[in-house]
Amino acid sequence: MYHVPQHISKDKIFIVKRSEIEGRLDPKMALYNQSVLHSLYPLVKLKSLLLSKPQYGANEAGLVREHKEQVRYIRITDIDENGLISTDELGATVANLEDKYVLNENDVVIARSGATVGKAYIHKLLPYTCVYAGYLIRFIVDSEKILPDYFFAYTQLSPYKEWVNAIQRPSAQPNINAEEYQSLEIPLPNLSKQQEIVDYINEAYTQKRAKEVEAQQLLDSIDGYLLKELGITMPNINTELTDRVFYVNYCDLSNRLDPYYSLKYFQKSFEAVHSGKYPVVSLKSISTLITSGITPKSGGDAYVDDRLDGVPFIRSGNINIDGDLDFNDLLYIRPDIHKTMMKSSQVRRNDLMIAIVGATIGQVGIYVFDNEANINQAIALVRLKDGINVGYIKELIKSSIGQLSLNRLKRPVARANINLEEIATIQVVLPPFEVQQKIATQIQSIRQQAKALQAEGKAILEDAKRKVEQMIIGG
Repeated sequence: MYHVPQHISKDKIFIVKRSEIEGRLDPKMALYNQSVLHSLYPLVKLKSLLLSKPQYGANEAGLVREHKEQVRYIRITDIDENGLISTDELGATVANLEDKYVLNENDVVIARSGATVGKAYIHKLLPYTCVYAGYLIRFIVDSEKILPDYFFAYTQLSPYKEWVNAIQRPSAQPNINAEEYQSLEIPLPNLSKQQEIVDYINEAYTQKRAKEVEAQQLLDSIDGYLLKELGITMPNINTELTDRVFYVNYCDLSNRLDPYYSLKYFQKSFEAVHSGKYPVVSLKSISTLITSGITPKSGGDAYVDDRLDGVPFIRSGNINIDGDLDFNDLLYIRPDIHKTMMKSSQVRRNDLMIAIVGATIGQVGIYVFDNEANINQAIALVRLKDGINVGYIKELIKSSIGQLSLNRLKRPVARANINLEEIATIQVVLPPFEVQQKIATQIQSIRQQAKALQAEGKAILEDAKRKVEQMIIGG
């Protein structure tokens, strides 16, 4: 009689009846089917709940959206992990608007490929027109059978995510097509119960948003606090013609001849910075090293999958807007490649990292770990002299003062960039060390409060999702 070896987990072994197998014979799908067998409500295929066939989105290139009157082009990257899009960000637009891709209220779009396959968004009316991109599929449900908000709510629950994981084929580019999505079976209570579930989870979304608004108010207060401590009042941006038409003496020009660099706003702002309580110096004068990283020349062969076998390779996208290092999408290089790379690309504890290329320009973080790591060429590494508080310098560069320098330095081209010589000229307001430390500590406290609020909001929503799953699946 056959016995399963003891080293194999019993959680990975199960029996499935032939009558329970439909369409797919692989173990992941069979296991998923068992998990929803005990749903409290009948399982109904999505295909029978639709008013029309699913529709793929527009195959258009995204363009920079300059104002909210323009059409918004919704892409996978606009949708967060909770199925929401930011209405504060402009996002992208398109050159050609086709009516068939315009989103209507309660349309649900779902990502069909890539790392975000299965991610869903329900469209609500906005004060501008929205179209959706080709890697999304639109579903229009029959609201007499299933509420659109209930369908969307189900896409946020773990049973749906387990289905996505089960049905997608294990390939380099995960994919679920429209036909496969239509095979999704949804536990379907009556409309009254659906509305109860929708109201319950929407209340959690509302509470989460309230926490996030409170957190953002705290974060928005940081710049005012910093300016007040430094005794600086920044001028308002003047868009009048008198400030956009000007002349500059040749002797006042540096190495930049373009009008943008010499705008009156920059001139007035730097005058305000220099009129504060403390001296202003260049970043170069308080640094022992300003350099940038490199990318391994070996291509894909330079990287390893396991972080235990590799050395972290930090790219500009790993520095998030809060100044923290986001290691969710971190690459790791082979240790021998790390040793042969230039020492300038190797970061150590308390090094500043400033993004200097592309959309992330100006984002700045501190390397706070003791283990070795490398950076790529899109990051400037700044190593400060003793007696300078690295947390203060980070916050100063993130502030309106530091961003003023960076915005002036970056060239208004398709792929903005700032070179190392320019980074060295960043203006730094330098109070005594004790003041630097006080400011850094206070701002860190504000950021921690904001993160706590964000975590509370996330926990509220996750708890609501778990309770909704119990309302639908039971257990």
